[in-house]
Amino acid sequence: MLKHAIPPASFFTQVSNEILRHPRLSSDAVRLLTWQLSLPDGANEPLSKTAERAGIKKIAFLRAKRQLLGEGYLHEWRLQGDGGRWSTIQLVSSVPLSVEEALAVRGGGQPTGGIPAAGEPTGRAVGRSPEDNNGENNFHPPSPVAEEAPEEAEPPERPPAPLAERGARALAAVVRRERRLRLSAPDVARLAPLAGEWFLRGVSMADFREALTAHLPQVVHYPAGLVRDRLVRKMPPAPTFAEQRASAPRTPSRVAGMRECLGEHVQPRLFPPVADETLCRECRRGGPEPAPGAAAALRGAGAARDALRAGAAQASV
Repeated sequence: MLKHAIPPASFFTQVSNEILRHPRLSSDAVRLLTWQLSLPDGANEPLSKTAERAGIKKIAFLRAKRQLLGEGYLHEWRLQGDGGRWSTIQLVSSVPLSVEEALAVRGGGQPTGGIPAAGEPTGRAVGRSPEDNNGENNFHPPSPVAEEAPEEAEPPERPPAPLAERGARALAAVVRRERRLRLSAPDVARLAPLAGEWFLRGVSMADFREALTAHLPQVVHYPAGLVRDRLVRKMPPAPTFAEQRASAPRTPSRVAGMRECLGEHVQPRLFPPVADETLCRECRRGGPEPAPGAAAALRGAGAARDALRAGAAQASV
């Protein structure tokens, strides 16, 4: 493979190979992320607007957005204003952030210890502006948090009702035991499909509770965001086809326990043995056994022939 690449002298964005070669991010997800990271500092462009400018259709956009949320490159918060109007706060980063780190960035802190001291290696940037980039590895502050209008928010999914109900019951059970994970009824309804997916993949209730409650911070500022992050990030892999077949209940075969008759038949014949017999019932009786109802059919055919003959005799007279 030959390659001819000329580094740009200006108006460029430095993106890590970790993003460009990410095994779980689609090309649309990578395009959305790199586009957002290339926006100038202070830009307030929602992710849906970026998708529209990049020519990404709605279904592909929602799929890419879920991938970015699951990998920690995107975080969202739903807030209600003074007038009762809901809005969505979005945070995009060039490195995966946990919920706690994202909250620190949103509040003005640094996710990994702040700006390095002089002489120390420069950390990976959490955001980058193309207009101010002079080619040096200067640290840039996090990308601005974008506020998205409520009408552009992702529509709720419609999972199978039993799956969502089981997830909702599991979340309610966890919340009752762990008061730091205070979830409202809308939070439970929104997270129930993700929780139900865990049980669809064979997770026990004990493992589910452990995944959500292990190593919690002393104070959880945004329980719904933390629960969503753990549900997505820690979700067990889906079972393979071979694992599904191995765990599926086996239906007993219709021919299980049957034996092939050693008598003379046009085609092999199986029969259910009572003891150690090697011949079917028909061969043991020395001839073919009339099928059920055969005698009645023969009697009916004879009566029909007699009636036809009587009618012919009367016609000849």
